[in-house]
Amino acid sequence: MSADLKDMIDSAAAARQHAHAPYSGFKVGACIRAESGRLYAGCNVENAAYPQGQCAEATAIGAMVAGGDDRIAEIVVMGEGQRLCTPCGGCRQRLSEFAGAETPVHICGPEGLRQTIALGELLPYAFIADNLED
Repeated sequence: MSADLKDMIDSAAAARQHAHAPYSGFKVGACIRAESGRLYAGCNVENAAYPQGQCAEATAIGAMVAGGDDRIAEIVVMGEGQRLCTPCGGCRQRLSEFAGAETPVHICGPEGLRQTIALGELLPYAFIADNLED
């Protein structure tokens, strides 16, 4: 495992500890490495009005954009449980706005890396900006 990936996993784990998940109890952390090399972490933030919550990936994307970056080189998503904690459908679409189909999505648990999947495998036939052209 590269030092960069280890740093990303550590950042996602740290963010996950700050997740606001009083309703589901399911804490998620994410870390984006932008093409600039900078890291941006985020956690899920639940709300009593459920649709108003925010996923960890969306939080990390917002931090990346606010930090002045606009392209994702790779992302780590960390949850717990036996199943892989992959990005939800909405976050797959959000990621596709800033990343290519080949962008690695590293799925982790508290013990570390579980699997790496290309974004295009998670969201085949994504609706992207090119779809808006004539």
